[in-house]
Amino acid sequence: MGPGSRLLGGFKVGNNVIIGANAVVINDVPDNCVVAGIPAKVIKTNVDKWKEAGII
Repeated sequence: MGPGSRLLGGFKVGNNVIIGANAVVINDVPDNCVVAGIPAKVIKTNVDKWKEAGII
């Protein structure tokens, strides 16, 4: 989770998710993605390669 990000509501956040700075998450977030914005939207999928590199 980036600085200033907020999670509002009862929803599910998947595994290996990156939440951008100041993002406001109000919906479910799938596995292996990057979300950003207000409201947060998926901006990138398939971040498995980042996990393999040890970034997340």
